Amino acid sequence: MITIPYLTALTTYFSYGLLFVFGQLRDLFRKIVDRWTTSTVEGYAPICLGYEDFYIRRLYLRIQDCFGRPISSAPDAWFDVVERYSNDHNKTLKRTDKVKRCLNLGSYNYLGFAAADEYCTPRVIESLKQFSASTCSPSVDGGTTTLHSELEECVAKFVGKPAALVTGMGYVTNSAIIPALIGKGGLIISDSLNHSSIVNGARGSGATVCVFQHNTPSQLEKVLREQIAEGQPRTHRPWKKIIVVVEGIYSMEGELCKLPEIVAICKKYKAYIYLDEAHSIGAVGKTGRGVCELLEVDTADVDIMMGTFTKSFGSCGGYIAGSKELIQYLKYTCPAHLYGTSISPPAAQQIVSAIKVLLGEDGSSRGSQKLTRIRENSNFFRSELQKMGFEVLGDNDSPVMPIMLYNPSKIPAFSRECLKQNVAVVVVGFPATPLLLARARICISASHSREDLVKALEVISNVGDLVGIKYFPAEPKKEHQEDGAVKLD
Repeated sequence: MITIPYLTALTTYFSYGLLFVFGQLRDLFRKIVDRWTTSTVEGYAPICLGYEDFYIRRLYLRIQDCFGRPISSAPDAWFDVVERYSNDHNKTLKRTDKVKRCLNLGSYNYLGFAAADEYCTPRVIESLKQFSASTCSPSVDGGTTTLHSELEECVAKFVGKPAALVTGMGYVTNSAIIPALIGKGGLIISDSLNHSSIVNGARGSGATVCVFQHNTPSQLEKVLREQIAEGQPRTHRPWKKIIVVVEGIYSMEGELCKLPEIVAICKKYKAYIYLDEAHSIGAVGKTGRGVCELLEVDTADVDIMMGTFTKSFGSCGGYIAGSKELIQYLKYTCPAHLYGTSISPPAAQQIVSAIKVLLGEDGSSRGSQKLTRIRENSNFFRSELQKMGFEVLGDNDSPVMPIMLYNPSKIPAFSRECLKQNVAVVVVGFPATPLLLARARICISASHSREDLVKALEVISNVGDLVGIKYFPAEPKKEHQEDGAVKLD
């Protein structure tokens, strides 16, 4: 858990307090002015009302130039960011014809497959000619091609499960699959920092939802024991089913799941495990097979394995892998499979080709080289940031590394200053994170060269000094001493 320095927490609260007070004053004056203007929707309730609307108008719009920046090239190590301008204090942004070539530290292009690839791209083009861009149909109608069948077999084999089901969107994989797995009378125990797609899926299932302290197996065991003893609300009957939901790599923290301990606890209490590997599949492990491989957990001990193809594979969509009985059941009941248009054939071909590269089935060693490079790049970049004095979250081998900003004024300052120096970063604040825990999220790619990373570190270090986000003392540079020299006090 993050321990916020007292002074940092105090100044952050003060900054949000100022923004809130001035926003309320502006709204008060707006109400006074609006009394003399006629409304064209008289009699209707306001469609946008409440603190969410206030937050968007008075806080978000002031810095919205830091978000949603359009690009005009492939999201490779470097990409073209389209410049924008505003004539109304950031309420609206207009694109220009100018682009800025920037180092990409924001995309999830972990293995570099998002750009043109010598093996994948020609096959994707051929599949486009053969199958067209879309099936225009759900899988159960006319949306299953030979490519889709090959993809499901390929994914199941890659993750080490008997069968797999593929959906056209990663977010929907969680939000549509979880309600199909569990309903009323069931219990979902979810990590407190699980992704929004898991949260929405759990809420939509009708099951009782409990959370446990982030990545804390002892807290999970306590919640499990209490809930099993208590049973269902009011009736106290035994739960029909218990599912524990965790992520392989937490996307806002960059932390690896403590999977071995969680597996042991779930076995002890006979609870199912649902593992979301959106950010870990393809990115970690000796052969890219995710946290199970990295942490030496048998995939047979994980009941339901979920992942997406939008990060490491340079495509779109998601998958669920499990037993043949589970996958067959989901094909009969999951709305994403029954009603959603199946994944685009070229996107399916991209995934199959990328997996073949990772497995070395393309006849080269590029897959293992990519995996080695992403691991080395991630560990090098994280280590250097920490030496500079930044507060960096996450674990070694994780390509996601959040740099803590805290103060709301530092969110746009950090983003804009980095962009001025041709480095594109992603900044994240409330409500995607808790109010006090704003951060910049750096995503490292195998396509980054060491020169790219050194440049990024120089820019981030300079901006960090300017903005004031080096919350720890920098590590002194080691002086090279001559062999045999003795340092005397």
